[in-house]
Amino acid sequence: MVGSSAARGPAISLRKMEETAPALVSLYKSASVSLTKYGMGGERAAVYLVLDYSGSMMEYYKDGSVQALADRVLGLSAHLDDDGRVPVLFFSTDIDAVTDIALDNHRGRVDEIVAGLGHMGKTSYHLAMDAVIDHYIDGGSTAPALVVFQTDGGPISKHAAERYLCKAAKLPLFWQFIGFGNKRSTQFDFLHKLDELAVPAKRPIDNAGFFHAGLDPRKVPDAELYDRLVAEFPQWLAAARAQGIVK
Repeated sequence: MVGSSAARGPAISLRKMEETAPALVSLYKSASVSLTKYGMGGERAAVYLVLDYSGSMMEYYKDGSVQALADRVLGLSAHLDDDGRVPVLFFSTDIDAVTDIALDNHRGRVDEIVAGLGHMGKTSYHLAMDAVIDHYIDGGSTAPALVVFQTDGGPISKHAAERYLCKAAKLPLFWQFIGFGNKRSTQFDFLHKLDELAVPAKRPIDNAGFFHAGLDPRKVPDAELYDRLVAEFPQWLAAARAQGIVK
């Protein structure tokens, strides 16, 4: 659970990481470097992971790319939140699962969850965003949250996705979108548009970022991935605090 008071060290200590999730220690250390670089050492935030379960994602589940992202997000979350788990939401045409992945059960966790899911559908960003908003509000937290939102293409309803992002700008949620797939694909034009939505005409603050992880996301070095995950968060956090969105 995220504490309201800032602390100087990571939410979960290196020793606890070594005891609970030794396979993630190198990721944890790499995340620490990026957090320090961007002035986020000692910050506290909830971390969410949203995963695209549309049909075109099948190979990324099979080759371990999705599990690798989940492990990396866990390594980051251990610095920001002390409960040792990340809420994970799988989405396609609808919401396929809302569960979590934890330090003490991360190995093979994505395969385990997916084994219980049904047909891989289309891509409804707005339903996933709505589910994250509900989960955050229902949890009663007022702490800032970093939502890592992975997808391999554009949404079936661009209007709805834009509307939900603008709606969420009044909440302590920052959306960091990650694209899996061909960097030359027009599938990601909409995510570039979301990243650049006008402020304040469309939304009170810039509450989203986007970066492309390419055709083999596992090849993105840990240091680069963590830099891209956290680089825009401090700017958003400062703006959100200035406007009273984050207390």
